[in-house]
This record gives sequence, structure tokens and C-alpha cells, in this order.
Amino acid sequence: MTRECAPPTPGSGAPLSGSVLAEAAVVFVVVLSIHAAVWDRYSWCAVALAVQAFYVQYKWDRLLQQGSAVFQFRMSANSGLLPASVVMPLLGLVMKERCQAAGNPYFERFGIVVAATGMAVALFSSVLALGITRPVPTNTCVISGLAGGLIIYIMKHSLSVGEVIEVLEALLIFVYLNMILLYLLPRCFTPGEALLVLGGISFMLNQLIKRSLTVVESQGDPLDFFLLVVVVGMVLMGIFFSTLFVFMDSGTWASSIFFHLMTCVLGLGVVLPWLHRLIRRNPLLWLFQFLFQTETRVYLLVYWCLLATAACLVVLYQNAKRSSSESKKHQAPTIARKYFHFIVVATYIPGIILDRPLLYVAATVCLAVFIFLEYVRYFRIKPLGHTLRSLLSLFLDERDSGPLILTHIYLLLGMSLPIWLVPRPCTQKGSLGGARALVPYAGVLAVGVGDTVASIFGSTMGEIRWPGTKKTFEGTMTSIFAQIISVALILIFDSGVDLNYSYAWILGSISTVSLLEAYTTQIDNLLLPLYLLILLMA
Repeated sequence: MTRECAPPTPGSGAPLSGSVLAEAAVVFVVVLSIHAAVWDRYSWCAVALAVQAFYVQYKWDRLLQQGSAVFQFRMSANSGLLPASVVMPLLGLVMKERCQAAGNPYFERFGIVVAATGMAVALFSSVLALGITRPVPTNTCVISGLAGGLIIYIMKHSLSVGEVIEVLEALLIFVYLNMILLYLLPRCFTPGEALLVLGGISFMLNQLIKRSLTVVESQGDPLDFFLLVVVVGMVLMGIFFSTLFVFMDSGTWASSIFFHLMTCVLGLGVVLPWLHRLIRRNPLLWLFQFLFQTETRVYLLVYWCLLATAACLVVLYQNAKRSSSESKKHQAPTIARKYFHFIVVATYIPGIILDRPLLYVAATVCLAVFIFLEYVRYFRIKPLGHTLRSLLSLFLDERDSGPLILTHIYLLLGMSLPIWLVPRPCTQKGSLGGARALVPYAGVLAVGVGDTVASIFGSTMGEIRWPGTKKTFEGTMTSIFAQIISVALILIFDSGVDLNYSYAWILGSISTVSLLEAYTTQIDNLLLPLYLLILLMA
């Protein structure tokens, strides 16, 4: 059960334009802050990319309003090209800087490849919009051409031949994923969200292929391989079943049995052997030994199981309220949806403090489970498909306008990305001191605390609205205050955090991301933690 979003009205352009300008201003503050912190030729590329994305974003917005875009995108938001375009490049820049400070040349080069790949996929999205805009916008084409020429020139003199091939491979995968997934999943993404999500998947798939072809004894960390194989395996599984069920009715018992059998075949016959080749040991035995290696891990697993049970009880309770209500359109209130934010905060904070590797693996497993259950719901796989459709429809909002329900997956990603993305070899020599010590908490602060408090207080007590948005000044200020209190509590309970008097940068980062939350129409569960992660790591 999904809800269709009405197309924007002709008179809605002015307030939307104001919010887009404010969102762009916040993004440029972030870009210029990173540029000031790094100040090298790559940061100049990021500035040029942001400028051209700002102009192209208006072309995407016009295409969405006219219905002239190549695919069906989510219509309840602007294109979001600018905030999405700079995420991967900025992440690569700060990753390069931190790994250079830690004396790790391999991950320093890896950061440059991340930045180059992000710039390549962003430029492709810009060229796509300019190519289908009629009449062709000459001025914007010139700006994009100049920015693209600068980026290509600098990357040509910075990347090795192998790294150039790596970037081009990721770009090729991104192009094909766009054609496949945006066709199969209409109205699930804005252009910016597609750029961010599919760009990340493309890079992971390319890295997995590269590492599978060059694997040697004891190369890499099993945790990284586990994440790569699980994410890529689940995406490929979804593409396989989507193609298959074009020719079959997925709602029958025969199709459901075939679905479960093929899931076992793909998991046991493809994913596990692939992981075995990479980590050079039995994956199931390695996972079992890892999970139960210490007594602390056993206690954490039991605690997390109790929290998962509490989350299920919240869903069942809201479903019982809907059953007792006469309205068939009963939706869970905002506060009820934010219960899950409190649950994930209670899940992640003990994991970050006590055992981050365990949290890394547990979040990966949880992501695989979420994606699998979404496949079951989407394809109406018996016996749980219809039940999941009924239960999850309670928590739909305007962002779930397509066939998939992704907000809970975005919540998990937003909390987990700060744990997954920071290269551990670059954090072992004290290079994450000061504000960088809060990097693992970026998801907890931005989404678990900030977004939750802003939503609850803004919807219940907010009166002064930010121009052009539904967000309130009171919600934003309360969000900033709550995150500052959370930082103080982290200092008390996590002895490994030493801020080294970098309080001004932390306050500025939290305030900037909170302003972005007030103005952005993109998926804040995914976007806000990435921006806070970038600012804190810089």
C-alpha cells in the first residue's frame, strides 16, 4: 500500500525557490568550510562542482515540474542535486586528509579515488539534465563545461592509469544502475537521492569486483569484505527477483516457495563462497566466533534483541490502534514514528562505547534483514508479504511515494554510515582527536537526537516557521541544544572522547547541519549524518 503524491501546483514555485536558495547557502557554507580546512587542488574541484551543481539543480527542478525527466522521480521535493553532488567528493577529501595525517598512503589514495568517483557521477547527472532540457541552457552548459574541464584536468594529473580506470568503471556501473533501478522503482528517489544512493552502491560494487580479482592471503579486513558482499549481494538479489517477477505472479504460493528457495541458493551458492574467497575462511564459522568472542558481546547481543522486541511491540501496538479506529486511513503520529529513533539511539550508543566492530557487523546484518523484508513486502511473498504491507503502511509519510518503503532503511543507514565509512587504519594513531572523536556519533547526533527533537518540538510547540518551509525556528533551536547536551553526556560516559577545546567547530557543525535539516526536502535520515560526519572529520 503506497500513497501517490500530487504534482506541484503552478503557484508553488516562489516559496520552493526560497527554500532551495537557503538550502544551497547552507551547502556552500559546508563546501567552503572544508575547502578552508583542506585547501588543495581537490578542494578547488569541490568548489567548482558545487557551483555548477547549483545552476544545474534548477534545470532538474524545471524538468520535474514539467514531467520531462527521463524517469519518474519523487515529486514531493526539489531535485536535491546540489546537496547530493558534493557528499562523495567532500567525504573523499576529508578521508584523504585524515589518512595522510595518519601516514597511511593506501587509504590516502583511496580517498582521492572516492572524491574523483563522486565528481564523475555528479557531472554525469548534470550532463543528463542539460541534455534533456529544451531549449538547451547555454549559460549553464558553459558553467558546467568549465567546472567539468577543471575537474578532468586536475584528476588527469593526479590519478594513476589504474585509478582512472577504477573511476570510469564505477561511472559505467552507475549509468547502468540508473537505467535499471530507476525504471524498476519509479517515484522512490529524487535525482539527488538517486545520485547519492546509486553512486554509493556503484562504488561498492566496483570495489568488490576489484578486490575479488586481486585478493591475496591476509589482504584487507574481514569486516570490510563482509559489508561489501552483503550490500552488493542484496542489491543484485533484488534486481534478479524484479526481473524474474516480470514474467511471474509473485503473490502465489508457488512463486513464494521459489523465492525462498532461490534466496537460499543465492546466499549459500554465491554470497558465502564469494565471502569465503575474500576472507580465506568459513564465513559462518568466522561470524559465529566473532559474535560470541567476548562476554561483553553476548550481553550486547541480548540487549539488542530486547530492543528489537520493543520495536516490534510498538508496530503491533500501533496496528492494534488502527484496528480499533474507524478510519481506514489511520496513520501513526509523528511522536510514534520517532519511537524508533529513540530505540536506535539506545542501540548505537552502547555499541559505539563498548564494541564498535560488533556494532559494525550487527548493523550490516540488520541492513540485510531490512532489505530482505522489504523484498518480501514488495513482492507480496507469502506468508508475511501482506502482513508487512499492512503493518508498515502505518508509518508511511510523504517521502514514501513510490513502491518501496525506504525510510526505516535510511534511518539504519544514517546511523551506521559514520561507523562504516571511516577507515579504521586511519584512526589507530590518535588522528581522530578533537572534534573528530565525535565522528562515530555523527548519526546519533544528527538523526537520533537532532532530527527527533526538531520534529517533536517543532510539531508540538513551534510557531515561527523558517521562510518557505514547514519547519520551525523553535524545533531547530531545540535540536541544536539537545545535540550539545548529548555531546556533554558523551564526554561523561565515553572516556575515549577528548575534544581538545574544539568546541567552536563542533557548535558550528551542529548548527549548520540543523539548518540543513530545516531547509532540505531530501531524505534527512541519510543526508544529515553524512554532512555532520564530513564537518567533524575535517
